[in-house]
This record gives sequence, C-alpha cells and structure tokens, in this order.
Amino acid sequence: MLKSSSLEILQSSKNLLAFSAGGDSTSLFFLLLQNNIKFDIAIVDYQMREQSKEEVLYAKKLASTHKLKCHILIAEKIEKNFEAKARAIRYEFFEKTIKEFSYNNLLTAHHLGDRFEWMLMQFCKGAGCAELSGMQEIQDNKTYKLIRPLLHIDKQEILDYLEKKNLVYFNDETNNDKTIKRNSFRHDYTQPLLEEHLSGIKKSFEYIDEDRKLLIKDIVVNTINDFAYFKNSYNKRSTIYAIDKYLKSIGHMITAAERELLKVQTTLEIGRKYIINQNEKFVFIAPIVSNEITLDKEFKEECRKLNIVPELRKYFYINQNIFFSIKEIYSNP
Repeated sequence: MLKSSSLEILQSSKNLLAFSAGGDSTSLFFLLLQNNIKFDIAIVDYQMREQSKEEVLYAKKLASTHKLKCHILIAEKIEKNFEAKARAIRYEFFEKTIKEFSYNNLLTAHHLGDRFEWMLMQFCKGAGCAELSGMQEIQDNKTYKLIRPLLHIDKQEILDYLEKKNLVYFNDETNNDKTIKRNSFRHDYTQPLLEEHLSGIKKSFEYIDEDRKLLIKDIVVNTINDFAYFKNSYNKRSTIYAIDKYLKSIGHMITAAERELLKVQTTLEIGRKYIINQNEKFVFIAPIVSNEITLDKEFKEECRKLNIVPELRKYFYINQNIFFSIKEIYSNP
C-alpha cells in the first residue's frame, strides 16, 4: 500500500509517527512494521474526551509490545477555537520531540479523503492551483521532512486493511460533529464523491501534482531567530506560496485578502504581527516591533543605503546581529 517514493526515505531515516489510536494512524503503524521501517510514536491527550485516556494506554501498549519509544503530551484543556489551537499544540510538541531525539521525519496518516476535503474547502474560500493541490506526500520543513505515506489511499481502503488484519483502533465521536466545517465537508461532499468517482479523483490529483511542479518554483527560506528571508524569484505565485508556507510553519495563517495584496504591494503588514517586504533582491519576513523606539541618524543612513524600508528599520535596530547578517547577504547575494 505504501509508495516506493516514501519507502526509500523511511527505510534509511529515523522516523516519528504522529499517532492518535484512530483507524488511520493505526493502519500506518502496522504498515510501517510490515515494511520493516524503524520508528517511534508520539500522541497528544487534549483531555477533552474520556476515551482519550484509553487511546494513550493503547499507544503505550503498542509501543511496549513492539519495543518503540512512546512520547506523550497531556495538554491543558482548550476552552475555545479547539481545531486551530490543538493543531498548534501538537505540532509544537512534535517539533520539540524531533529536535530533542534527532528524528529526520514526521509521519502523519493523512489520506486521500483528507486531501480532497482540504481541496474543496480551499476552493470554496477562493484559491489558486497551488493552494488547491494542498497536502504533498513529502514536504521539506526547516529541520525535518513531513511525510504522508497514505496520501494516495482512500479511507475505505484503510478500513478494509484494518478489518483484514483484525486490528484494534478507536473511533473519535467528534468526527461526526457536522458543526465542525471539515466534518460537514467530509460527510456531505467528499465521502459521497469518493465513493462514486474514486479512480477519477485519484487521477486528477496526479495531474494536479504534475502541474504544481511546473507552476511553483521551490524556494529555500532562511531563518535567523524569528527573522526569515529568501532570494526574490520574480515569480509572484512562488513567492506568495513560500511566504504562506513559512507563516503556516510558525502558526500564522494569511487571509485571502492579504494574499491578494501581496501581489501588488511590496511592503505589507500581515495580521498586525508581521511585516513582509519584497524588494529587488530579497523577500524579508519580520515580526512587528514596538513603535516606541527612536533610531539614530547613522543607523537610518545605513538603512537608506541598503534600501531597507522604514517598516523594517526598528526591528533591525533592536536586532543588530540580524542587521549585520543582512548587510553580509547584500554584499554577497
């Protein structure tokens, strides 16, 4: 069931599986064992359901049985905006674990239905081809690869595998709550369409992936603490995609309106948190700092000579080490 493209990477790397004890991550757990891939697991208990305690116990039991490490986070209860906050909590936990234990890859059990669901949600909000392509099987992050080995597999194929192997897994009842947008899309649109048009939808995603490679140029985003920069590619679609991807990686989602403004404005404030500057040589992304800072004339003149926009100068003034690095990259672009 697993593609050779992901198997080759997984068999020669140190892997961490994001585990939930649900059907998807349980099937991936046993598929990894079946393919002799070494891995450990990580699970988060959000303390929102009584069943979550049993899921953690099941994770610990599986890890013990198969001699794996089981990393566990008991999260503080989330009072509101659960979906977004839960995602931020688990990825912060995963990334901290990856760094501490030197894992190369984070594996998630996203499948074809998840990808199709995301695509339809983006389509209804307003999105281009790059955004509609959505999840990728292999995604390079700053310090690890995010790999989704089941992305080409339909949910029913996963359920058939679990039944054939007689595997134990848990059902999260909140997945049936249609007041959550992604659940309503799943039950009302994606599942019925996949049941009727599975082969066509699979083929469409193959074409979309091919087209995306032609449309979007890969851009390496460099970081210095909380500052990010990359060379201007002069391809607006690629530039905006790289900005969006970086901000998502640090927990911030840009709006459709902001995405449109990035097409026409060289300097833009994003969500009252970040300044984006697209100049002739580079694209800079920096946090907004306090206005209660007075710059000296000498520093202003240095910024003017480098064509550093006023919106970024206060950030560089209080981060002189980063400003020194910027001067270096300007002299050696």
